[in-house]
Amino acid sequence: MNRLKVEAALKNFLIEDIGDRDVSSVLFQESDIGEAIVRLKEDGVVAGLQCFTWGYGLLDNTVEVELLKKDGDHVASGEAIVRLKGPISSLLSGERVLLNLVQRMSAIATLTAKCVEALGSSHTRIVDTRKTTPGLRMFEKYAVRAGGGFNHRIGLYDAVMLKDNHIAAAGSITQAVEKVRASLGHMVMIEVEVETEEQLLEAIAAKPHVIMFDNQTPETMTRWSKLVPASIRTEASGGIDLYKLSSYRHTGVDVISIGALTHSVSNIDISMNLTVSSKEAVFA
Repeated sequence: MNRLKVEAALKNFLIEDIGDRDVSSVLFQESDIGEAIVRLKEDGVVAGLQCFTWGYGLLDNTVEVELLKKDGDHVASGEAIVRLKGPISSLLSGERVLLNLVQRMSAIATLTAKCVEALGSSHTRIVDTRKTTPGLRMFEKYAVRAGGGFNHRIGLYDAVMLKDNHIAAAGSITQAVEKVRASLGHMVMIEVEVETEEQLLEAIAAKPHVIMFDNQTPETMTRWSKLVPASIRTEASGGIDLYKLSSYRHTGVDVISIGALTHSVSNIDISMNLTVSSKEAVFA
């Protein structure tokens, strides 16, 4: 992740939570120093750990952050992933925001890793979609990469995807591809979504960079893949999840896009245990 962009986002997240001040901080003096350990409370793949370093750096640069694991590591329940030391008020002010973010990123990385394993293909890649949480796309797409997946286009600005509504408005696949090709530079990739074999044949003739098979059975995708020349990449999409992936293993498609990687995850449970004068307080 780009540090400048991450820090800009983290600053807004911290301001949203802290506002003018953390009113609970009246409990502590600046000289009250504590240590904290961040642990996973369930097995998972961690992602976004650098957010602790950069987040506490923004909040209080006297906080010491030691990352005990690295992004992409498989971590067992109970294992420590980060050690912190600094003013208690600062540790607690940043705790919730940073845990929330790393919990979500780790959940995405964990699900992605499970999907890669379930697919079990050396050829086909697992990729994400634009079905991300507004404001968190950078973090969520990074988490997919940490889990062993790959990113589809980042936004509307870096690739063309001609879906059913684009095609209907343009008149046909042929007309849509011709118009965007004539209007855009040679570095912009063009993808076309198809739902019928007739559309597939028209798309092949139009020669986009990628053809997406939308909501098709593994059997249909296997047959369609054989029709597409090697110069055009293929993508499978639509209703594919962790439990169906193995049936798409031998379809021959180049990528499988899964919106559930980012829109349907449940956060990994992570807690921060604070030690003060040999006493341990748990903030979950």
